Parts: sequence; C-alpha cells; structure tokens
Amino acid sequence: MNFEYSEEQKMLIDTARRFVEEELYPYEAEVERDNNVRAELRQQVIDRSREIGLYAANMPEELGGGGLDPLSMCMLDRELGRASYALQYTVGRPSNILQACVGEQREKYLYPCIRGDKVDCLAMTEPGAGSDVRSMACRAERKGDDFIINGTKHFISHADVADFVILFAATGVEETHRGPRKKITSFLVDMGTPGFVVRKGYDNVSHRGYHNSVLEFDSCRIPASQVLGEVDQGFEVANDWLGNTRLQVAAICLGRCDRAFELSADYASQRVQFNQTISKFQGVSFKLADMELRRRSAELIVFDAAFKASQNRMSDMDAALAKLASTEALAFIADEALQIHGGMGLMSDLPLERIWRDARVERIWEGTSEIQRLIISRSILRPRESQN
Repeated sequence: MNFEYSEEQKMLIDTARRFVEEELYPYEAEVERDNNVRAELRQQVIDRSREIGLYAANMPEELGGGGLDPLSMCMLDRELGRASYALQYTVGRPSNILQACVGEQREKYLYPCIRGDKVDCLAMTEPGAGSDVRSMACRAERKGDDFIINGTKHFISHADVADFVILFAATGVEETHRGPRKKITSFLVDMGTPGFVVRKGYDNVSHRGYHNSVLEFDSCRIPASQVLGEVDQGFEVANDWLGNTRLQVAAICLGRCDRAFELSADYASQRVQFNQTISKFQGVSFKLADMELRRRSAELIVFDAAFKASQNRMSDMDAALAKLASTEALAFIADEALQIHGGMGLMSDLPLERIWRDARVERIWEGTSEIQRLIISRSILRPRESQN
C-alpha cells in the first residue's frame, strides 16, 4: 500500500477540512441544543456541499456523482467525521445499493438522490431481529403484479427526513443443509404509500439531531416494479451494502479520534498546574501516547481495508477489522480525552462530551463489536477447519 497521498487526495482533504470548519462547526451547538437540523440549515449544507463537489461523492461520475474511489471516500468521511453526526450526514452519500436500480427506478430514485433532490434510508433492523437478519418477521407476499408488505422496522436512521425507504423483507423460505432459511428481497417504498406509517423512534444518548424512527407496514401494497435487484436476492444486496457502510463508519470514527486527540494534546500543552503544563506529568503524557497508538493503529487497519476496496478485493473480514478497530479506538480516545480535560471535558462548551456520547453507538450499530469479532474469527478458522 502506498502511504503517500496524491495531489488530488491532498486537495480533497484540504477542501473537506475547510468545509467542516466553516460550514458545520458553527452550527454544532445549535443542533445539540435543539436536537434537530433546521430544514433551512439542511438545505444550506446540501447546496454548499454540492457547489464544491462533496455531495454524492461516492457515486460514479457517469451517474452524476463525484466518482471517488473507496480510499478517497475514506479520506473524505474521515474529515466529515470531525463534525456533529447530524450535520456531517447531511452531506449526502446515497446508498451504494441504489446502483442496482434499473429503468424508471433510476429516474425516480437513483438520480434524484445523487442530485440531492431526494434522500434514501435503509430499513433492515426489527424489534426481534437485529444482528440476526435472517430472522426478520417483516414479510412481503406476492399478489399478482404487486407485493403486500406487513411488519415493523425500528432504529431506522433519518427516516424522518427521507423521501423513500430501501426495505428488506422476507419473501419466502428455502431449505438448506442447516435447515430452513428465509429468502430476503429489497424494495423501494415511497413515504406516504398507503399502509406505510413512519413513527417517532426512541430518544437516544448519541447523535442528537440525527433521529431514528419506527416504520409500520399494514397491508402496504406496492408494484413488483419497485423490487430493487432480484426477488429473493436481497441478502446479497445487503451484504454488499454492509461492507461499504462499515467502512464508512470506521472512517467517520477516525475523524472523531483526530479531533478528540488534537484537543487533548493542545489542552495538555497549555493547561498549567503546580507551575507547569500538565503535559509534563507522566500520567497525562502517557495517556496521549496511548491515544496516539490507538489512533494510528486504527488508521492503518481502516486504510488497508479502503485500499483493498478500491481494488475490489476487500473481504468481510477487512471491513469487520476496520469497524472494530476504529470504533474501539474512538471509545478509548474519547474517554481519555475527557480525563485529560477534567471537569471541563464534560461541559458542553467543548465538543468532547458529545464525542464521548456519540462514540457509544458506534460499537452497536451496523454490526456490534461482537458480530465483527465473529466475522473475523470465522474468517480465520473456517479455512483451517475445512482442511481437517
């Protein structure tokens, strides 16, 4: 792997850093206070990010997107990750699986998302089916040229501002050597479709201004033309999406690690106690050393996965390692940053208490740390077990 950034990548990082500092940081306190991103502010961020080419940067140029490869996207997400999650997510990265849209689906869903005219959300998690996707109870039954959807999804991020949902639902059962297994299909479902209701989700300690919702489907009828991809092949679509999403989460966490570490190093070099800066105390300087060790280790693992993704050879294990390393590094760094700042670290005057709160969800969503360890351990052991 080449550790030198290209001139284009350096320009991308500089542009993104200025954007975050000038367009996002000034509104963080407002979003934290109101637990909301005003519609006017949301549009302002979208417009500005479109002007400088950051919006939909993950989508191919031939579709109207920025055309960044996964490694460059990782660099962009790292910079955006420095800011409040609710604000940085407004800089849209449409779900990559929308590239599976065909025909009229592209005009109705894909292209509007790339332009910033529409926002998508994904609905997979259910009250009784979190990490165990195959156990989902939400079902879609074929009725002639339509599908009838019944069931509930929860923890669905930004559904309150989305225009449509990419829904994963069970569409049948198949027999395997491990027993019956549900077939999954993905659908494009517009907000406001009869039989489909979006309700307020749960209050959350993390990511103020970025809300989760409960989606309820009661005999919701949609045409078969709104199947995304192939019928019964939604799990394959979901797997492709999960790898990309885990890499995105990992990069965003690196950005928060950077901000928390930099604030801590600056503070330790300025804060005077007992006639010297606290950086002179081994108890503080060793914390910074350990924080830097975690930060750099996570950086190498994340960028290794992103480099492989750019060559279309990132494995499930690579994505799992990236998410696990960065989210656990963030938890450690955020906690140590608070300790270095003392009481001030817990005050809302600084972003550290927000970073600390936001860090907690990262080890849970998009696959818990335990799920990542399961993926990693299976990837290590299965080839060896098959030889026995």
